[in-house]
Amino acid sequence: MSADQSTATREPDGQASYVTSGQEFVRDTQYIETRITRDGRDGYPVEPNRYRLVAARACPWANRTLIVRRLLGLEDAISLGLCGPTHDKNSWTFDLDPGGVDPVLKIPRLKDAYEKRFPGYPKGITVPAIVDVPSGEVVTNDFKQITVDFEVEWVDYHRDGAPDLYPEHLRDEVETVSKGVYTEVNNGVYRCGFAGSQEAYDKAYDRLFTKLDELTERLSSQRYLVGDTITEADVRLFTTLARFDPVYHGHFKCNRSKLSEMPVLWAYARDLFQTPGFGDTVDFTQIKQHYYIVHRDINPTGIVPDGPDLRNWLTPHHREELGGRPFGDGTPPPPPQPNEVVPEQDWVPLS
Repeated sequence: MSADQSTATREPDGQASYVTSGQEFVRDTQYIETRITRDGRDGYPVEPNRYRLVAARACPWANRTLIVRRLLGLEDAISLGLCGPTHDKNSWTFDLDPGGVDPVLKIPRLKDAYEKRFPGYPKGITVPAIVDVPSGEVVTNDFKQITVDFEVEWVDYHRDGAPDLYPEHLRDEVETVSKGVYTEVNNGVYRCGFAGSQEAYDKAYDRLFTKLDELTERLSSQRYLVGDTITEADVRLFTTLARFDPVYHGHFKCNRSKLSEMPVLWAYARDLFQTPGFGDTVDFTQIKQHYYIVHRDINPTGIVPDGPDLRNWLTPHHREELGGRPFGDGTPPPPPQPNEVVPEQDWVPLS
């Protein structure tokens, strides 16, 4: 399961079930809390070329780690393993790799790394996860802490010109804003999509769009969520917005408005999408395949919709008129490494 599906129940046909009839969706937020730190206090010190980030471009929680790793220039310090967009009830799998085996970890299923450290691991096999390559054991799957530690603990390996995504003087505000984004938007779309009753859905729907309206008001006069530069808070909101029209609007019934019909949020999302490090991590094909194929209790046929037209992601946003400096005193990241480029056909059609 992905971090967005950690409460799924197991079904005998190999598929997982995500909706409990008559109940609202409640996320299991108990993740592996082990941290990789400069002082190695949990037994895992910061060390280049020792750890492998396992992610999936389909998953919004994993997408956060891809963006932060790119912005900070940690590609040479932390290797990347990518799972395919679909999975069964047991594990994400490395079906994008030759032979279906991760070339570094030498395993076909992410579950193998979890079981290596925790035999009989009882919870969902989630992405993102960081694996200790020498031992083959999972270190952590705490998606929120992973990106913060990339920003704070891995500073010795940031690229020259890396932005400060978690400024010390703004951390309280970043966390306050991010808490509302998480509970009402990041998780809010799932409360809509996985609602097991009309009452649960109605409440989730109202909460989601109430917060989106609040964010619209906040972002109508400032370019970014906190301060005048991109921070961790923007990363956290962006990955949900990127999936809104392709998935959440229809598949999760978040259909009061499309993102493209909410002018302020739509311009904000396009601004970030067109910023190096954000849009170049997004694979719309995998995003749609994941949700529409895996969530069979919501979409029993597994049919993946052809739309929407994605070319509007590259239209002018005019957010620069609000000022702000995307990278602060830093610089944009260089282009993605060749083996990490999202294929054009899975991104935004250029013609």
